[in-house]
Amino acid sequence: MRDFVLTPLASSASVVEVVERKGAGHPDTICDALAEQLSRDLCRAYRERFGTILHHNVDKALLSAGRSAPAFGGGRVERPLEIYLAGRATTTAGGKDVPVADIAIEGARRWLGEHLHALDVDRHARIHPVIHPGSADLQGLFNRGAADVPRANDTSIGVGYAPLSPLEQLVLAVDAAIAARAHANGRPAWGEDTKVMGVRIGAHVRLTISCALIGRHLADLDAYLAETAAIERLAVETAGAFPFESCEVTVNAGDRPEAGEVYLTVTGTSAEAGDDGQVGRGNRINGLITPGRPMSLEAAAGKNPVSHVGKIYNVAARDIARRIVETIPGAARAECLLVSQIGAPITEPAVVEVRIDHPARDIRVEVHDAARAIAAETLGGLGARVEAFVSGEVGLY
Repeated sequence: MRDFVLTPLASSASVVEVVERKGAGHPDTICDALAEQLSRDLCRAYRERFGTILHHNVDKALLSAGRSAPAFGGGRVERPLEIYLAGRATTTAGGKDVPVADIAIEGARRWLGEHLHALDVDRHARIHPVIHPGSADLQGLFNRGAADVPRANDTSIGVGYAPLSPLEQLVLAVDAAIAARAHANGRPAWGEDTKVMGVRIGAHVRLTISCALIGRHLADLDAYLAETAAIERLAVETAGAFPFESCEVTVNAGDRPEAGEVYLTVTGTSAEAGDDGQVGRGNRINGLITPGRPMSLEAAAGKNPVSHVGKIYNVAARDIARRIVETIPGAARAECLLVSQIGAPITEPAVVEVRIDHPARDIRVEVHDAARAIAAETLGGLGARVEAFVSGEVGLY
């Protein structure tokens, strides 16, 4: 690495903290998931045909909501949602064609079928692949590093931090509990389109939760209200394991039951009518939206896992911060910033800054050297992380 900078990180905690998570069925998360699914499927297809991963960046996806008429005991989708998968990918190599459009459609249909239990892929969704070969210069840059260390596909920024705060952990835990209860304990009325917004003021927390409920599993308004009450109880129970003085929970805050206005859907996602989606507008790679923390604006999902630093560096920065907190005595918190330069080896960022919350007034030489060694080791192993991306082991949303 050309420049390594270690900076003290102030230890004072903010009085106000805001944390958000969009669940698996949120339109933005759907776009992230489908873009990343396409990248992984392309990686496998390239390896099967050519023995290596070829150039691609399919990090552009748009979901245009359909139109629906939900109802207790049923409802219908009147116009399907439209999903556009766009980007750049190698379509021909060595005289062999790669059926990129077919791969995109098949992967998207498979993901939707596996993750949205009330959505009928045949009737409720249309997939439109809009994928073309990349520019010659970027393809050449990608190939230049194929036999050596990959070359950075972009001049970009990656950031990460550790550990997660109690509120961040709580927001993740509440969303996971809703998803697990819906699938494992017979709550078919709970859709996958969830959002958990956590606000902490001092030691007091307020959670605002939205969950798309599915009309055909609900006989009437009383049944609907029973389900939202069950979600509220689950969130309160989950929050009980965290060190807050109080936790107030509101579910589907926009409802007006007395007027018959409730968050009812046919498919369990607002994408059927009420909300569009786009890659990169939702969760960061730790599954959260955290405006008070370092956050990259990069859409990590769908970028190639070999050389696109917009993906690789955000994961690497998080890993560096985690390892610092786990291994350097006294390090209470850490943040990491990585800056790439297009064309340079991905193992050699232009700048690495690490910020550590450490009790020593002046960060000692041994702390500096330990942090630098962690950063160097993590960056040096980036080439070996490709398989973790292709297998889906690394979470990106």
